[in-house]
Amino acid sequence: MRLPDALRTQARACASLGSPFMDRLLTALAENWDASTRLGALFEGWDAEDIGPGGASLPLRLAGGLHALVLNEFAPDLKAVYPPNEVAQVDFLPAVMTALRQHEDFLLDWVASPPQTNEVRRSTALIAVGHWLAARYGLPFRLSELGASGGLNLMWDHYALDTRLGQLGPPAPTLSLTPDWHGSLPQQAKVDVLERQGVDLNPLDLRAPDQRLRLLAYLWPDQPHRAQLTSAAIAGLAANVARADAIDWLANRLDDPKPGSLHFVFHTVAWQYFPTAAQARGTRLIEEAGARATAQAPLAWFGMENDGAEKGAALTLRLWPGDHTFDMGRADFHGRWVVFDPRDSDDPRTAKSPQRV
Repeated sequence: MRLPDALRTQARACASLGSPFMDRLLTALAENWDASTRLGALFEGWDAEDIGPGGASLPLRLAGGLHALVLNEFAPDLKAVYPPNEVAQVDFLPAVMTALRQHEDFLLDWVASPPQTNEVRRSTALIAVGHWLAARYGLPFRLSELGASGGLNLMWDHYALDTRLGQLGPPAPTLSLTPDWHGSLPQQAKVDVLERQGVDLNPLDLRAPDQRLRLLAYLWPDQPHRAQLTSAAIAGLAANVARADAIDWLANRLDDPKPGSLHFVFHTVAWQYFPTAAQARGTRLIEEAGARATAQAPLAWFGMENDGAEKGAALTLRLWPGDHTFDMGRADFHGRWVVFDPRDSDDPRTAKSPQRV
């Protein structure tokens, strides 16, 4: 895939996720890309089979670098054509192309690292599943998040979920999430977290200004509500994320069960990026730990991941002892909507077709 094609693919994906500005920016870059620059040469020779959204994500790296210039106020002419400003294409395109030339050294350094995202609205699904588990087991939680980035979703029990069916969460939440909710809402349950730990190959230390910038730069400029939620989550962050291989780290966590607590292993739009061999090993380790689980030390494995369906991510939960699999519903990749409809996949009476929104 050449970069203009990757830019157009990413533009369509951003449009489907509610960002007309990103659609405009990436389409303009696709139509005017100059492969003769140093940046163009770098992307032309990029050593990756897929440079688009499913792989190296070069379009998002480039867009993130441009947004960082705006947030840092390094490029006032570029900031003038970014939201909330509305400008004609005759003014927009020259500002973007000039920024590419004038700040090429900055962008070359920026795109060397993959995108860093920590979409806090994915906690909508975690809150619902967490309360469902708390009501089922009545035990405090040990949290283990794979691909945790900065750790914002490790704090899901501090966030409120506000839906048309009611609310879940603490009385004084760090922030409130308001997705378009479909299906059922679990009962409010007592959620007690004894321990929260996460892992990432390249975790963000959100206490560091440059790493906060990196996270905020990957939030799309015409979606300021995402930046507001992220900033609130950063202010309330109290979680540790280890720098390690996720499966090696998980192996140690699984080997240390704590009777009297529920071990809740989860990942949101992360597992799908693990190498196939790592997924196979991780699955085997979790299943082996599940076989050792007891009523006093149960194990839950939850994933919010792309399953290839037309819309959103599948919400899948496995529980031990017993190895029960539950189809919990579906959710938008950015948490804008959730279909929450828990069904025991092992029970043919509750079999269902994927729901669409």
